[in-house]
Amino acid sequence: MTDEELIKKISGIDGLGGMTVNERLYASGLLTEFDRCKTHDKGRAKLLLLCLRVDESSIEIILN
Repeated sequence: MTDEELIKKISGIDGLGGMTVNERLYASGLLTEFDRCKTHDKGRAKLLLLCLRVDESSIEIILN
């Protein structure tokens, strides 16, 4: 999935602000992609979380 496709997919989700990180990943259909990236490509995993509007301090905790 390209970055543009990712942004388009996420932009169509309503109510992200009221969801947990796992709910955001599930609602976007990116849970499996995130799990793969978390192990093999932390930069991409961080991008996914940023696109899902997860704050930087939470991202650091999740990825470490």
